[in-house]
Amino acid sequence: QVQLVESGGGLVQAGGSRRLSCVASRGTVSTLSLYSMGWFRQAPGKEREFVAAISWRGGRIYYADSVKGRFAISRDSAKNTVYLQMNNLSPEDTAIYYCAATRAVDPRASAYDYWGQGTQVTVSS
Repeated sequence: QVQLVESGGGLVQAGGSRRLSCVASRGTVSTLSLYSMGWFRQAPGKEREFVAAISWRGGRIYYADSVKGRFAISRDSAKNTVYLQMNNLSPEDTAIYYCAATRAVDPRASAYDYWGQGTQVTVSS
């Protein structure tokens, strides 16, 4: 069982940056390193959408077109942590951001086995 806890959300002005973290709070140190990780987001009144994903070794990375060039996903397996660096934020990025774990990297939410509770990111204009 993998439990994921996101942090780093908050209020940021348009054009600003924010770094989200996702830590596996249970299991052995090697637990998270066996999983590919993804970030998703859900804005009010909208469906959850894919943001970024990274394979378990970090060799494959995928981004949604809407965040390509502005967001960067990375992982530190030794710390059991995945990051999402968000730059040049706009009000359209306002959403609850979720991290999730899967055995095989995939942009589909249905492919992910474990989810965090989410962290709110609000971008003011």
